[in-house]
Amino acid sequence: MDGGPAHTEMLRKAFDSFVAQADCDARKLAALAQLAAKNGPVHRVYDLAMRARALAPDDPDVRSMTDICLSAGVPSWHFRIVRDTHRNDSYEAALRRAVRPDSRVLDIGAGTGLLGMMAARAGAAEVASCEMNAPVAAAAAHIVAQNGLAERVRIIPKHSKDLDAEADLGGRVDILVQEIVANNVVGEDVLPAMEHAVRQFLKPGGVAIPRSAAAQVALCAWPDLEKSLLGEVSGFDLSGFNPLLQRPIRLPAGEPGLELRSTVAALFDFDFESGGPYPNAADVDLTAEGGAADGIVQWLRLQMDESGVYENAPGRGWHSAWACLFYPFSGARTFSAGETVRVHGAHSAGTLRLWVD
Repeated sequence: MDGGPAHTEMLRKAFDSFVAQADCDARKLAALAQLAAKNGPVHRVYDLAMRARALAPDDPDVRSMTDICLSAGVPSWHFRIVRDTHRNDSYEAALRRAVRPDSRVLDIGAGTGLLGMMAARAGAAEVASCEMNAPVAAAAAHIVAQNGLAERVRIIPKHSKDLDAEADLGGRVDILVQEIVANNVVGEDVLPAMEHAVRQFLKPGGVAIPRSAAAQVALCAWPDLEKSLLGEVSGFDLSGFNPLLQRPIRLPAGEPGLELRSTVAALFDFDFESGGPYPNAADVDLTAEGGAADGIVQWLRLQMDESGVYENAPGRGWHSAWACLFYPFSGARTFSAGETVRVHGAHSAGTLRLWVD
């Protein structure tokens, strides 16, 4: 069967016909939303599901059908990050310092639309927020309109690499803001995204928020490591399963018992405003405090601008949307006080590896 543009157009027209026939039938619209979530067009899911709910707000069957298709493919961290008030305040403060009345802003990874709306509230003349997840983009557009900002904040349902500077943005922008930074910095492909966006969309001398992101590292001790490992279970030795334990281990920034056992250093520090290229490997020396260490802990430090910093360092005692990552040694190691320990790091395809000599 021809899978080219003509076939795609035929499928689109057929789907549009089914939607027209469903008209005001909530269950049919919900079923079409499910179909779109599974086979496409995914950009229709949100509208169809919400129409079905509006037509039958008290129908539990419609609610259950739309619950499934609306949440399919939407990462749960979208709900977590916007509850991080320190993160929100850090971004908004940086936007307020950067935005001028004539500023044009590109927000990469719209999510809920929060950062784009913050830019508008800071006084930006125009804000374009791109979002590659179609249901998320549709929800963001609804939220922006609901908050009375649809005339100043446009949600573009595209990946940033698919944007056209002129057609989509009306030219280069003054400010590029993003939060596609993973726990390990690189996991959401922020580096290729920023290389492309700075080169294609940001004016010379433009502002990137955050300006840079560092992967901070230190030796650490975590007494609860043993609780994550298997030993004897029901009279059988299951320790052979331990090599399959997912590494690194995600820990909250306020994880009790996690203790740093060395100086802290930035293994990688990526300057987003430079647009790259960025190093794939790095080494850094730490000075041990002395005593036993179970592994390396890595966390995030965002330099928002000249004066603003967000950091989810272990033991800070605040809630962070980002986790610290614990890279356990194969067994506890003892270091002398003042001993130099070299940490090596490499990243590719969104994965960060850490090890010591």
